[in-house]
Amino acid sequence: MTTIEEFAAGFGEEPGYLDYGRVGPLSAAVRAETLGQYEALATARFGTVDRMNVEDARVRDAISALTGFPAEQIAFQPNASTGLMHAAFGLTGGDLLLSPGEFPSVTYAAVRAAQAMHVVTPVWLETDHGRVTPAQLKEQLTDSTSAVMVSLVDSRTGYLADIDGIRQVIGDRLLIVDAIQGFGVVDVPYEVADVVVSGGQKWTRAGWGTGFLALSERAIEHLTPVFSGWVGTGEGERWDDVLEPVKGAAAFTVSNPDLVAEARLAAALEEVAAVGVAEIGSAISDLAEQVIDLADEFALPVASSRNPAERAGIVVLEPLPEQLTVLAASLFNHGVSAKVRATSVRLSVHAGTTEETLDMLRAALTSYASAA
Repeated sequence: MTTIEEFAAGFGEEPGYLDYGRVGPLSAAVRAETLGQYEALATARFGTVDRMNVEDARVRDAISALTGFPAEQIAFQPNASTGLMHAAFGLTGGDLLLSPGEFPSVTYAAVRAAQAMHVVTPVWLETDHGRVTPAQLKEQLTDSTSAVMVSLVDSRTGYLADIDGIRQVIGDRLLIVDAIQGFGVVDVPYEVADVVVSGGQKWTRAGWGTGFLALSERAIEHLTPVFSGWVGTGEGERWDDVLEPVKGAAAFTVSNPDLVAEARLAAALEEVAAVGVAEIGSAISDLAEQVIDLADEFALPVASSRNPAERAGIVVLEPLPEQLTVLAASLFNHGVSAKVRATSVRLSVHAGTTEETLDMLRAALTSYASAA
């Protein structure tokens, strides 16, 4: 086991970083893994490249440990968006219920699948200020609804969806979860979903080019692997024939994976597993509470949930429109990295967020308050 203090020591970014919802700077373990893998690839000593093929099984085992899905029901993906495309294009009919306010990776996958395949219809859910809840889904489900697609943590509001509650109200319809804004830092029952998709460049700090698609047995049975390449047959390198996709998660692959990317994601997830998602989540919750306290101290409206059960690491501030530019400038001038949108500022804390970073945030908010 790794302590939360040891885990936090692996954060190497400079103070002031509060933008993990955009990208998580590489952890020390991932940096070491990357350097080691590329050194092996650069020298290509006899047998080295063949040995790198073990990274696929390694990363699927690491994903399995955190999701509860069997390793053979997991396929590595270059990013979450590709996994969402696989899932949406694989639907075989009916209505796909989702919020129009989801991150574009979700909505584009739904619409592009409808445009190309003509077998599924996106139906836009009416939400509570962008929050997808079991009660709203229950009211808007119909006999034609075949699947529901939802973000585990909403990128814009920071709202943590109740996927267990959603499963209970949607019955045996397919549940597709984009977990990228909570994977590795929120302890939730992923096994209630049929499809779980995530990328490793945010909270798990594995860098770009890392992701996965995890499928339940029901998803494997009902989804069609539309984009299935030669590696998706389960037969290896076969010439002179075009074979059918294998019946399994491997069918949802196009070509050989980036083995170094798989190693990066595996290293990141092994590090998370060593300390425990619940421990990481608890540390993040405490830090998010401190950010909310700072916002209250400076009379900055908090648009995200104050309930720890409804949030992960994202805190959204929503000042008056005429004060948004002042807030953004104050954060910039004090070296605080944050996501500024048209009407809000998103701050994302992680277990490695330091007191120095919070002090820099306080200084920025002090300047904001004096100028506003």
